Amino acid sequence: MTAAHPAPADPATAYDSPLRPLGLIGGMSWESTALYYRRLNERVRERLGGLHSAELRVHSFDFAPIAAMQAAGHWDEATGRLVRAAQALEAGGAAALLICTNTMHRMADAVQAAVRVPLLHIVDPTARAIRAAGGHRPLLLGTRFTMEGDFYLGRLRTRFDLDPLVPDAAARALVDRVIYEELCRGMVSAASQAAYRAIVERARRDGADGVIFGCTEIGLLLGGVDLGMPVYDSVELHCEAAARFALGDDAD
Repeated sequence: MTAAHPAPADPATAYDSPLRPLGLIGGMSWESTALYYRRLNERVRERLGGLHSAELRVHSFDFAPIAAMQAAGHWDEATGRLVRAAQALEAGGAAALLICTNTMHRMADAVQAAVRVPLLHIVDPTARAIRAAGGHRPLLLGTRFTMEGDFYLGRLRTRFDLDPLVPDAAARALVDRVIYEELCRGMVSAASQAAYRAIVERARRDGADGVIFGCTEIGLLLGGVDLGMPVYDSVELHCEAAARFALGDDAD
């Protein structure tokens, strides 16, 4: 006679997840949001084992209208859309939020002000990793909005006392073009990889002591490539910090 499975001691709580739910504001582009989904689930499985996976709520935008707002400088409209997405994720039970793109952290303060749960900022774990490694002058690669605006560089400087570098104007244009015309469309080109590597090498000669993948798609192009100095991949570091929050390991 086969023994019956024992009934849960408390059916009301026996099937609850031990994880805090995360809300992902993604789709900008979906190529990198897919990385967020995979990395967060992998980290939870590594820690808890078995059939555990991350508790996620996802709002995935159609990127074309958002990219058009960026190009036209209509940041207020884009901010409104992110705020509404954040509020919907909070209402759906998210205990913390992630904006799954570096560029759209331009409106991180406005998003945080519109919700009660914490927004886990992408710059913070990136900067902490740089400081922990003893770095001070990282090269920042990203969209032109990220490389030329103050929302990212300013946070690195004022909150973490770093001295980031950016490429010259021609190189910034190239980096930006590859992101929007290739990486966000799932295209990985050997020629573009070589061009990025040349930009990194020039920065290294100019005193850079590391490189920030400050666009969530750059790892698709340069992931695993030896660039001759430390690499700080914003996706990987953001996901690591978010997974710690989800697991309750965020006391630091």
